Parts: sequence; structure tokens; C-alpha cells
Amino acid sequence: MDSFDSDGVRIAYIDVPAASGRGDAILLIHGFASNHAVNWVNTQWVRTLAQAGYRTVALDNRGHGESEKLYDPDAYSSEHMAADAVRLLDHLGIERAHVMGYSMGGRITAHVALDHPARVRTALIGGLGMHLVEGGGLPSGIAEALEAPAGTPAANPTAAAFRTFAEQTRSDLRALAACMRGSRQTLSRGELAQIEMPVLVSVGTLDTVAGSGPGLAALMPDARALDIEGKDHSTAVGARPHREGVLAFLAAQP
Repeated sequence: MDSFDSDGVRIAYIDVPAASGRGDAILLIHGFASNHAVNWVNTQWVRTLAQAGYRTVALDNRGHGESEKLYDPDAYSSEHMAADAVRLLDHLGIERAHVMGYSMGGRITAHVALDHPARVRTALIGGLGMHLVEGGGLPSGIAEALEAPAGTPAANPTAAAFRTFAEQTRSDLRALAACMRGSRQTLSRGELAQIEMPVLVSVGTLDTVAGSGPGLAALMPDARALDIEGKDHSTAVGARPHREGVLAFLAAQP
């Protein structure tokens, strides 16, 4: 991977050229406790998008993957993480890009679209619906489970699942605990109404974490929802109907 300095934080990324075509850029932002490879490479997203003619850029968010690990929750605000994404576009000389995120990455994508609209051609928010507005979606105890000594029982099954996933991805558990405490900002209905570029909200029909995708899409002036049938929060990201729906949405843009 390559890396760059984002206002003093080292951020790792990949930049895959389009196989053919115009090479319009798309920036991929992964979810909590994941990384660019788990979220986007292993699920065939990078290959699919590059073959469809998109220059495909994916970063490891701060605290994740090969990017720098930080231990202050304040360093993980959605605004800070959105700024990393925009600085990566600056670093690569990309004026405007499609921006696509999943789960926490969807939250970051929404903040990029709100705070830096001139840089975003379209926003693709996956694995996150009305909980972007209402909060919730995840139980308490996840940060504590990440910090606990190995073998300590977690407070609930979701916290236990996040601890297991973080261990599988060989993550820095202390950095992830700080991220969990610092990165869950919501947006108001008024703020969402200001996101005027085309938006696709993609949520699995069995997802109990995200909240309503159609409900979120209804709050933005040019958004539509994609229901990923029969998929939950963990299985929707790489599902073929998800990829097909995104490609159709992108192809419809001028």
C-alpha cells in the first residue's frame, strides 16, 4: 500500500486504475474494525469497479489496517475521518469522486457529502439508514469488550462479535475502542436536506444495525434506496445484488 500525511496522521491507501473507459474516480471508505482489504478487496468490489471503468481508491481509516493508530477518542470524530478522505483526494489530484462507504464508512461518506459537496459526484451510503439520524443501532459495551483481557465475557453478543471480528482482522483493539467512543456522530434532518447530489442508500432487509434505508433516503432531495434482500449487516456488503445495484446507479449518472 501507499500512504500519505493527512494533517499529521499517516493514512494508507490503494489506487487501482480503471481497466478501460473514462476512469472516473470512486473512493471507498470501509466500516468499523475492518480495513480496505476485508471490506472492498475480498468482497470483489475493487475488481468489479475497476473492470467497470472506474479508478478505484480505497483507504484504511485512521486506527485501522495499515494506517496510523491513535488512542484519543476525539481523534476519531466523523469530521476528522471525512477530512482524511478529502485530503486523500487532494493528495491524488482528484477534484471530484463518487464516494462510497459502508456502515461507519457510510457515516463518514455522509459527512463528506455535507461538508465538502464540491468534491462529491455521488454519495453511496451502505449499511446505514435512519440510525444516522436517530443514533442507536449498536448496544453499549463494545469499546469495553475490545479493551478487556482475552477471554473476558462480553456484555452482549454484539460486543462479543465485534471483539472476535477485530481479532480476526488483527486490529489494534485499543485504537478501535477509542474509535468506537469518538466516531458515532449523527446528522440532523436539516443537515441531510442539504445533501443535494445523487445519493444511493443500500441496506440489507435483515440488517438490525442500520435502521431504515428508505427512511434515510426520504430525507435527502435526490436519494433513493436499494433494499438488499435477505442480507444482514455483515452479509449485505459483498452481496451480488449490492454490487449490481451500485453499478446501475453509477451508470445512470451523466
